[in-house]
Amino acid sequence: MAAATTIALDAMGGDVGPEVTVPAALRVLGRHQHVQLTLVGDEAAIGAQLARAGTEKPSRLEVVATSQTVDMDESPSHALRTKKDSSMRVAIDRVKDGCADAAVSAGNTGALMATARYVLKTLPGIDRPAICTTMPSIGGYTRMLDLGANVDCSAEHLFQFGVMGAVLAEALDGMDRPRVGLLNIGEEEIKGNDQVKQAAQILAGSRLNYVGYVEGDDIFKGTADIIVCDGFVGNVALKTSEGVASIISHYMGEEFRRSPLSRLAGLIALPVLRRLRTRIDPRQFNGASLLGLRGIVLKSHGGADITAFSHAIETAMMEADAGVPSLIDERLDQLLSERQDT
Repeated sequence: MAAATTIALDAMGGDVGPEVTVPAALRVLGRHQHVQLTLVGDEAAIGAQLARAGTEKPSRLEVVATSQTVDMDESPSHALRTKKDSSMRVAIDRVKDGCADAAVSAGNTGALMATARYVLKTLPGIDRPAICTTMPSIGGYTRMLDLGANVDCSAEHLFQFGVMGAVLAEALDGMDRPRVGLLNIGEEEIKGNDQVKQAAQILAGSRLNYVGYVEGDDIFKGTADIIVCDGFVGNVALKTSEGVASIISHYMGEEFRRSPLSRLAGLIALPVLRRLRTRIDPRQFNGASLLGLRGIVLKSHGGADITAFSHAIETAMMEADAGVPSLIDERLDQLLSERQDT
């Protein structure tokens, strides 16, 4: 029998904490027999949620008690200095110590990135970790990075992001040569700032399947499997897409409620609308990977519900089973060696 995959969960992170993380953990344990989960946080709060679920602690669920919690608005430096017994820190410590194969947190993004980088360190050849998530697109989805960890990036950083994203797609999606695109303000070679132009040259000269510049609308067209950008641009693109989805949903609701005839049309269209909602449901894309670390850490949306947090746990399981950090290390070493030989 294969060894169980162990995931450490920051039970106190996010807008709700144990009310989401504990039921999500129980759901994942029910779905996957090869996983063991560790809930890290306030033991009493975790116990109360287990009691509320009407179940005793499963044998594949461990509870590790901590005395501190990282607030959602806390500065990363303060959390790093003063919250060594926080649920977030201890969950990441367990990855470093080999007690867990991955960690998942819905907590403060800045604090999570700072703590993970300090505790786990970056892989050789990786200057900065990047946040990578999936975005729905025609024909499936697109992986995009960086989404906020690095506001200013060099051309070399963007190349590293491309390598990490490609490896993730190969490992989790089974792609042979995922298409890597570089987000720009146009497809023409003259467009973009110096960093983007230099990154394009590096990517084009590598053995990655680089398909050139892509624009914002290509994120959803499926033009590329991996879209690379700096964290400032990526975060704006991500939040803009979330806002567009919200306003479309709002306007559709208004129109279907406008008159009795509109309400009737809404009832007729309900099966189609439900299928559409399922296809673009952001919960199924929850769980952003902090790539480039010597360990696996997943960032769940702070407002994630049970379904969304469960998906983040399952994504961490997939990355752990595939050994993503080792794959990134191997691929980057190979590509850098080839660049030195040319």
